Order: sequence, then C-alpha cells, then structure tokens
Amino acid sequence: MIKITFPDGSVREYEAGVTGRQIAEGISARLAQDVVACGVNGETVELNRPINVDATINLYKFDDEEGKHAFWHTSAHLLAEALQELYPGIQFGFGPAIENGFFYDVLLPDGSMLKEGDFKQIEDKMLELARKDEPVVRREISKADCLAMFKADGQSYKCEHIEQDLEDGTITTYTQGAFTDLCKGPHIVSTGIIKAVKLMSVAGAFWRGDATRDQMQRIYGISYPKKKMLDEYLAMLEEAKKRDHRKIGKEMELFMFSERVGKGLPIWLPKGTDLRLRLQEMLRRIQKKYGYQEVITPNIGGKNLYMTSGHWDHYGKDSFQPIHTPEEDEEYLLKPMNCPHHCEVYANKPRSYKELPFRCAEFGTVYRYEQSGELHGLTRVRCFTQDDAHIFCRPDQVKDEFIKVMEIIQRVFATFNFTDDNVEVQISLRDKNDTEKYIGSDEDWATAEQAIIDACAEKGMKARVEYGEAAFYGPKLDFMVKDAIGRRWQLGTIQVDYQLPQRFQLEYVGEDNQKHRPVMIHRAPFGSMERFCAVLIEHTAGKFPLWLTPDQVAILPVSEKYVDYSAKIKEYFDAHDVRSYIDDRNEKIGRKIRDNEIRHTPYLLVVGEKEQAEGTVSYRRQGGGEQGTMKFEDFANKINEEVRNMTENC
Repeated sequence: MIKITFPDGSVREYEAGVTGRQIAEGISARLAQDVVACGVNGETVELNRPINVDATINLYKFDDEEGKHAFWHTSAHLLAEALQELYPGIQFGFGPAIENGFFYDVLLPDGSMLKEGDFKQIEDKMLELARKDEPVVRREISKADCLAMFKADGQSYKCEHIEQDLEDGTITTYTQGAFTDLCKGPHIVSTGIIKAVKLMSVAGAFWRGDATRDQMQRIYGISYPKKKMLDEYLAMLEEAKKRDHRKIGKEMELFMFSERVGKGLPIWLPKGTDLRLRLQEMLRRIQKKYGYQEVITPNIGGKNLYMTSGHWDHYGKDSFQPIHTPEEDEEYLLKPMNCPHHCEVYANKPRSYKELPFRCAEFGTVYRYEQSGELHGLTRVRCFTQDDAHIFCRPDQVKDEFIKVMEIIQRVFATFNFTDDNVEVQISLRDKNDTEKYIGSDEDWATAEQAIIDACAEKGMKARVEYGEAAFYGPKLDFMVKDAIGRRWQLGTIQVDYQLPQRFQLEYVGEDNQKHRPVMIHRAPFGSMERFCAVLIEHTAGKFPLWLTPDQVAILPVSEKYVDYSAKIKEYFDAHDVRSYIDDRNEKIGRKIRDNEIRHTPYLLVVGEKEQAEGTVSYRRQGGGEQGTMKFEDFANKINEEVRNMTENC
C-alpha cells in the first residue's frame, strides 16, 4: 500500500500502481470526467501513469494551467498527425504547448507553403482523428532504437535532435494513431475529449531559431473540450483587436515606429511622453517616501563591466555587438542592464553599516537585441526604459526591504485597479536539476530563496512556485498581471542577489569595525515603461484615469464664431493645470463629439452662443455619462478636485 496526500492535507491509502484516473473515479464520477492530467510530487503526468510510491497528488481540470498544458500538448500532436495524413513526407521540428494553445514547426516535402486557406481542411482532419478517441501511449525507448525509428520515417530534424540533445535512458515517445513523436509529455490519455480546434496563423520559423538554418513554417492553433469555449475565446480575440495598444496608440498619437530609426525602437510622441512622465512622477512620489535616491547612468558601458557582472556570459548573444574604439583599443556595449552601473555607484566611496540600506533608483534605458520575428509593438522592443532600483543592505535587512518593495508594487498596481483578481504572484527559483547555469554558492541561494518565501508568508501573499525561472544570479518574485481580456503579462519583479556584490567586491564596515558584503535587491514595479504602457492601454482600452490621460478636456466650439471664446477657456485651463485642446475644425458639432469620443478624451465641452454670453461651458463625460453646465472656472476646479481625489494615495 502507498499513501497519497491531497492538496487539503488529507491522506488516503491505495495499492501501489494506482493511477490518477482511478483516484479521481474513487472520489466522484463527475471529477473523473473533468480531470485531464494529474500532478504527482510536483510533476504533471498522464492520468494513466502508475503511482508506485507515497506521493502528493493534484488532479487537474482543463481550467487549471497544468491541465491546459497537457490538453494543448496533445493537440499539437493531433495537428502533426493530421498533417502527416494530408501531406505525406512532411518534416517535423518541434511542437510544444504554449500559453494560449500550441504550435508545430513543419516543412512540406515539395517546398510548397501552407496558407490560411488550407486551415479548414486541416481542422476537419484533426476533428476526424479526435473522434476516433485514439489512446495516447507513452513508451521509454533507447537512443539507438529511437534514432533508427525516426531515420526510417525520414525525419531528419528529429534525428538531429536525438543525436545532439538526448541521452540514452532519458528518451520517451508518445504515439496516437499512426503518429509517433519524441516527447517528455505530459499528455491527456486519449484524443476524444478534444472537441473544438482552430488554427490561428502561420509564420516563418528557423530551425532551432538559427537564422543560418532552414526556414520552416510554424502553425499556431488553439483547442478546447467544448465548442462554446472556443467561441468565447474567439470573441475575446475580437475584443483584443479593438484594444490593441498599437491601434489605440496610433489613434491617440502616443508613440510611433520608424523603419529609418530602426525596428523595435519606439519613439514617444508628445502625448505619449506626457503620459509616460506622469507615470514616472507617480512612482517618484511613492519611492521618495521609502528613501530612494535617484541617479542617472550612461547608456553604454565598457565590455569589462558586463564581463565582471556575468551579463556578457549569460546575455551577450542577446545584446547588441560591442562598439570598438580603435584608437584606444576599447570595447563598449549598449547598456543591457542597469545593475552593474549601480554597483559602481555603491562602490564610489567607503560605506558604513549606518548608511544601509542604500536605495539607488533610475529610469534607465537599456538595449537588447530581440529577433525581428519576436518584436511586437511596445511589449517586445529592442530599447526600453526600466523603472529600476537596487537596494544594498545588510543580510539582516533583506526581508524587511523585500517587504517594503512588495508594498510599493502593490500600491502601484492598486492605482490602476490591478487587484488580486487579475494579479498572479510567482516565486521563481533555481532549476534543482541544472544548477550549473547559475552563479553563486548553494548556501547563498538557499538563503535568498528562503527570504522571498518568508516575505510572502509574512505579507499573506499567495504565490505559486516555479522552478527554473530564477535569474542567473538569484531568485525572484514576479508579478503577472492579467489584462481586461484575460491575457497574462509579467510586469513587476523583485530579485535577491548575493552574487553581484561578490563579483564587484562591494563592502561596508560593520558595527564590529570589520568589512562585510552587502546583499543586493533588484526592483522594478512597472517592469519596463514600454510594456507597462502597452498593458495599461489594452487594459483600459485607452480610457486612462483623469490624472494620467494626456488630454483631459476637448473644447468643441459649435462654429468658428466661438473659437475666440474657446481660446479664452483654454488659456484659463492652461494656467490652472487642466490639459485641454480646441477642436476648431469646420465640422458639425455631432461629428466633433463622435471623433473626440474615439480619442478617449474624458470630458467634452460644447461652447456656443449661450455659453459665451453666460461665461459657461456645457460638459459631458466621455461615453455619454455625466452632463451639465457650469462656469468654466468652476469646471477647472471640478477637474482638479477629481484629480486630487484620485492621486491622494500616490
């Protein structure tokens, strides 16, 4: 007999070899019908995998992230199975589950290209195969047998993967119907529960992401256990198109890109710059209360700086190539990180324990060379500004400082209505099975990881643990924000680092008059100004809070006779911190109202003969809400009072 521990802490005994499905059936028939995978001692496995030792277990439904991953992983194989039938001789690359669905990289045998017009036929074949309810069979296989099998099938990319990446004794395959794939899993146990599929797009993808290798086609898809769920997802995508930050950013004249300037290099236009500076000033007000000091560091640094920090070894391939200075035989890099510069700020003078914590903040612009195919609006760019700060503190101060940073991030998120309902917190730890890719001692890592876990416990913050997601120099706490249509974005982050102080030989003189090594905490509540603005645009659909929006008021004269009166109002507003503009186009007032609604201006002021005679404005809230008439001086006071009420806690 073995003991199975459930998430609520309860323990039951079962015969060795029991499966997750049998455990679910023993609880209820409905549960057995709903679960798609199970977690055994933290590893997601198939429901028919025997459990032979004492274990903790989780039963995952499709709604669970782990359940979706298994469901979509099998759906990727179902796509490949359908393609294999429709296009004999097709070559397969990799086909994983992703955050929303799955993809498969393929190469047609005759060099032809799949097009969106082919999707319907492929979808129909996928559903035809799914209706056969084919079991998904896992096998452990030797490297020699695996290589022979895929050579016989003519799968050259799979053979290369086997030869270069896999070790004997670690290889598993999964078979459904006539299709077999190399795979670690997990999967659902059979294809019958896949009821709805939709292929979303096709794009180019280099084999192994190497631009010098063959270009394959990457087919993206999504699948669900119910057609209604697919319909809801497609409706959500339509809403996402309306909220696309690239579309709204253009309509509101917030930012732009220029091919001549370069791909992935955003240019902030006046209105977008105004919005971004207000965000920065908000954070400045908050962090000033916590004792931060702001610095400005160069946008380049000597290559040796990043070799010392370890960033060159770990991120050099993702950075722009070094800038050479032949006369002085020096090399510089466009700054990929702010942290090494801040280490130099700390090292600028001797430090005493009395000066710690030293909190160093900067809105620092950094540069990363993202592949062209990965660039996407403001969310993936080659140049972005981090609301970066680094706290240098004594070991006994780490937990308290970490908690204070958590408070800052919570204040920022609360300001924009990012609440517990749409914020997920993740503790990102080392990969237990591959510690070679990290720097530092096991002892330091254990101390740093425990500090984050303790801080979350003290604040009562529910956080899921993800192994293998830590930075190379330390563990971190990541804040994932779900926007208004359910997409998840990583924004805020806090990281504990024992390694950079060691690499830069940072010191402070302790109370014992001896030299000690400080601990470094990395912190960015927004994450990057670019990504945060993109998420905020899509979360609000461009309807920003009144205190933040670039234009608070649109003044709409009903004819050119009232432009001078409109200018008088604007002059008063300018003097009283109300951001406004005049729409003096020769258009009917109804057209002006509609156009300015599209621009998401919070207040629309209509001025005509009556308003001019009485010194008033007729106002309406964006979206057809609050309406009324008042003296324009009183209206300015109304706007300022609203802003004060919104920002009193910022």
